[in-house]
Amino acid sequence: MKHSLIIARYGELGLKSNRVRGRFERKLSSNIKASFNCEIDINQARIFIFPEDFNEALAKLHKIFGIVSFSPAISTYSNFDDIEKTLGEYTDKLVDEGLIDSETPFAIRCRRVGSHDFSSQEAAAFAGAVVVRKLGCPVDLTNPKFVIYLEIRENETYIFHEKIPGPGGLPLGTQGKLISLISSGIDSPVATYLMMKRGCEIIALHCDNDPFTKQKTEEKFENIVKQLKTYSSGVSFRSRVVSYGDYLQKCKDDAPEKMTCVLCKSGMYKIAGMLAKDMGALGIIDGSSVGQVASQTLPNILATREDVEVPILSPLIGMDKVEIERIAKEIGTYDISKEDDGGCSAVPRYPETKADIERVREAKEDMGQDEALTKAYKTIEF
Repeated sequence: MKHSLIIARYGELGLKSNRVRGRFERKLSSNIKASFNCEIDINQARIFIFPEDFNEALAKLHKIFGIVSFSPAISTYSNFDDIEKTLGEYTDKLVDEGLIDSETPFAIRCRRVGSHDFSSQEAAAFAGAVVVRKLGCPVDLTNPKFVIYLEIRENETYIFHEKIPGPGGLPLGTQGKLISLISSGIDSPVATYLMMKRGCEIIALHCDNDPFTKQKTEEKFENIVKQLKTYSSGVSFRSRVVSYGDYLQKCKDDAPEKMTCVLCKSGMYKIAGMLAKDMGALGIIDGSSVGQVASQTLPNILATREDVEVPILSPLIGMDKVEIERIAKEIGTYDISKEDDGGCSAVPRYPETKADIERVREAKEDMGQDEALTKAYKTIEF
């Protein structure tokens, strides 16, 4: 079926003040136009999109943050003669595509904005009669198997039958920049996606733990970044890599063995904090979920973050693994993260799970953490 436009809807943007909503609408429009060629008109919480390529548009709108749902639609004038003609043609095409027939219980849902000489209920009843005359199918307003929507806005009426879910959230690029600590695992890409959904521009930071990890780890990071970039239309998604192996070796050589993971995570946060200051980012993202691994017990979370100078955001903090994996599958990072990369050989047999802050501070001082991190930071290529 050919359509003349796509109607997209946003959600919480409508709750903002007029000035903020206008700014968010402009950014959302810009992000859509960066994803595919189109013309856009935004009017009263609706985004009217006129794409050059409908299939491309429908595929890419799934990845534009800020869009709650969207509908391929056709338009006509807001009088009963034109509605009857256009709806009749629309119904014929629905029949041709096998979407509705004479036995399909259906309903008309009508939404009207503006001044007209008929009510929404009258317009719905009229449209329903058009379909009944065409097909003879039964009307079921309570539990229909098929719904046709009419959206009447002043002199234009839009007809559609699908409401395709979008990702929701806020337009990307409206909430500032964050440094995201992305490993090759399942969690951190999901955490990054969730903060992108809240409108944040991402600078991905990966700690290369060579020789404690294999080359496959770096390949997975690159592939994860590539997949996350598909959700970043209209906004840059940059990445940086820090050579972290020498620092990790120093943790193993000059600190208690069981503290390796705590000191490793502490160093990652501080490196990310340094990068945040240099790149104008407002915080750090990580994939922590309480109790999931040794470094994510509450005592260890406190010990690893206590001297970091920028906020650390952990959107997965209360999620379990099943919830996280479900999102990873939905966004296309799960299969990448599940590829075997050999893991990290620096992990001690019995890692610390109840770190004492004072002992961690002593260990950081004894190993010269600040000096080691400054040296590691210089390996980042800008």
